[in-house]
Amino acid sequence: MEFKNLHSQDKPLLIANVWDVPSAKIAKELNFKTVGTSSSAIASLLGYQDGEEMAFSELEYMVKRITTNSNLPLSVDLEAGYSRNPKEITNHIKKLASLGVIGINIEDSIIDKNRTLLDATKFAQTLSVVIENLQKKNINIFINVRTDTFLLGIPNTIEETKKRVKLYENAGADGIFVPCMERVSDIKEIVNCTTLPINVMCMPNLPDFDTLNNLGIKRISMGNFIFDTMYSQFKSKIKEILNQKSFNPIF
Repeated sequence: MEFKNLHSQDKPLLIANVWDVPSAKIAKELNFKTVGTSSSAIASLLGYQDGEEMAFSELEYMVKRITTNSNLPLSVDLEAGYSRNPKEITNHIKKLASLGVIGINIEDSIIDKNRTLLDATKFAQTLSVVIENLQKKNINIFINVRTDTFLLGIPNTIEETKKRVKLYENAGADGIFVPCMERVSDIKEIVNCTTLPINVMCMPNLPDFDTLNNLGIKRISMGNFIFDTMYSQFKSKIKEILNQKSFNPIF
């Protein structure tokens, strides 16, 4: 599987996180090898909060528009699967695969007023059933499992992360995504606790790409930060237009 091989190359796979057709086309122009959706960005674009607030059908529609207009390999942020039921999660992944999606992110936390971690053992069992179901249906898709231990800043973060990584590895995950992990010592410890490729995300204090490469990181994501920055710049540019009472700032 070509996408899986991109996680074992000499340098980390840099994912361009996109949210619509124009952003996917820009990634293509800039010679990215692959793109991945940002659930937070798409939710914001459609007027929702992140955390499965939008319907899966709305995500499916956005993915279809992207795959129709871009031939770059696409990984989709499926949040926690848009269900707690393994059969329903499998069907969601099947629908994405039918659109040409080659990978998904699935996370071990949900939002119900606040974001909370799912029980690790139960989530691993769900994963195992989903992966088994996909194999039975001959659906070959990269399962990148996101653990939100660092994102939520839970106690004994390293030990809890290691426990979850091992459970998800045993369940059949293809990769592990640990957002909000920034410290070199933490990255080293998590990379060394598994044979699976580790994915980190854009953060203020994340080491540069060369350092991440030396630490053994295999995948780097942008998350929703590019999207947020873009709209921050949009707001700033509109302010300039209003202040100058002219469109000169955009030319």
